[in-house]
Amino acid sequence: MTGLMERLDDLPKPAWIALVVVSFIVFWPIGLALLIYLKWSGRMFCSRRYGHWYGPDGREARREAREEWRAWKRRHHWGHSGSGNVAFDEYREETLRRLDEEQREFRDFLDRLRAAKDRAEFDQFMNERRNRPPAAEPPAPSPTV
Repeated sequence: MTGLMERLDDLPKPAWIALVVVSFIVFWPIGLALLIYLKWSGRMFCSRRYGHWYGPDGREARREAREEWRAWKRRHHWGHSGSGNVAFDEYREETLRRLDEEQREFRDFLDRLRAAKDRAEFDQFMNERRNRPPAAEPPAPSPTV
């Protein structure tokens, strides 16, 4: 029984959605029970595991979820099958790992580049603001009799 629970815990979100839809079609109480379980366990919507998808850390949460999905697919051999040649399969896995690493490094580089650009624009704004001549005070209103 624990083996079944561990396998269910490894299911990605699309598989859970498909399971709920099929269970509603076959026998609706099971679908309802699955829906309640997904909501209760935090696997549905903005789960506790990834934080809020649209908050300040949402991009990072989505990236982590994408990487977990890719890792799950690789573990379960979804999306490709072995070629039958062990040396080629190892080469392919190493190349994919290297490309993932390069993609991560490039993403980090872009983040640093954006931060540097933001810093330069902010510094320019602050310098212009400091060097701006003081605004002339508006004339005081004349008293009316």
